Amino acid sequence: MMGNHFSIILLPTNKCNVNCEYCFEDKTDDRMSLVQLSDVINKALDHMERANIAALTIHWQGGEIMTMPVEWFERAYDLIQNAAASRGKLIDHGLQSNMIGYNSRWNPIIERMFDNSVGTSMDFPNVHRKLFNGSSTDYTRIWNYNVQTALDAGIRIGVIAVPNQATLDTGAEKFYSYFVDEVGINSFQVNTPFPGGEQNDAKRSLGLDVDQLGQFFADLTDVWLERGYGTVALGPIDELIKTFTDASGSLPCIWQSNCADEFISIDARGFVAQCDCWVTSYPEYFFGNIYETDNLTRMLAESRARRKFVERPAMVIPQDCIECEYLSLCHGGCPVRTFTFSGTMFEKDPYCHVYLAMFRKAEEVAAKLSGQRARPGYKFIPKGLADKRNSAVQIDGPPFPGRLNLVQIERR
Repeated sequence: MMGNHFSIILLPTNKCNVNCEYCFEDKTDDRMSLVQLSDVINKALDHMERANIAALTIHWQGGEIMTMPVEWFERAYDLIQNAAASRGKLIDHGLQSNMIGYNSRWNPIIERMFDNSVGTSMDFPNVHRKLFNGSSTDYTRIWNYNVQTALDAGIRIGVIAVPNQATLDTGAEKFYSYFVDEVGINSFQVNTPFPGGEQNDAKRSLGLDVDQLGQFFADLTDVWLERGYGTVALGPIDELIKTFTDASGSLPCIWQSNCADEFISIDARGFVAQCDCWVTSYPEYFFGNIYETDNLTRMLAESRARRKFVERPAMVIPQDCIECEYLSLCHGGCPVRTFTFSGTMFEKDPYCHVYLAMFRKAEEVAAKLSGQRARPGYKFIPKGLADKRNSAVQIDGPPFPGRLNLVQIERR
């Protein structure tokens, strides 16, 4: 691990309450006990001391995290914060839930432990997310109701959306309108799909046309600039534009220099892997089991599986990426996306051309925004929309509001 901070994607349960067709996880009924959690935290703190790391972020996921009892989290939070304080370390927390099991009993711990913020996921149109005994329509109805209930309670909601072919056919305008106008979300992120885990018909349909997907992101950027710039956080587009404007962007894990330097994932069985995609689906890529080691630092250093992640950039970049003008942004992309499409992680991300389209669009927008900042108080109108309204429009609020605690680690 590098730097003064690292993250753990923690799956205290491998159980889920829904039946999404494209899920990459192999579900089990395993659940982490508080004794096991204490063991995990103490070994993580030991690792932080050895590596001189001051702060840790725990991203709580699953399975589905809200299949766990609220009372478990109340005790877990005290356990973790007391352990961190005794070592002089800082630990903060992020929550990712499908929100299907949410009710008001979660509100106090969401406020206390998760800064009154929840990350969730929904696609538009919803094709693949289904209940065990219900349709995608039933799933969407319950999700909408629970998200509205949480918003009414003052909880900040960030959404991750995965496009499908119906998304591309419907278009960026309706996609944006669903989340912002209909649901009332002001912070969402769009992730590229990948067919992780055991194959099925739904996963075989996830390979979208890269040109069409790249155009969708470009169109979505224009819609956001016209309707939400300054008030809506739209990842990773807004963060890319910030990166090109003043290098202040916080990019998702798919574009980190090497995800092996940033985080690990631990599931309810104690298995450790690179992220939740690997720990729930690919046992051959486990780094080890944290319950069975006294030294997490040594496990990570000696793991042959982890060595592949450490070595990936040095193998991928010279063969595929060395001449790319955006290498310092992308670094070859995501290993799990590469692996699920090609069977190896030692190639560049299959969404390379989509990323290039996004980078070029973001660079173009950033250049125009930088030019217009000489005229404070005005808003950039993207090409194709300037003829529909005045090219200089008064702007309300500061540009690029901070993301509302959206986890930057990828998650469907």
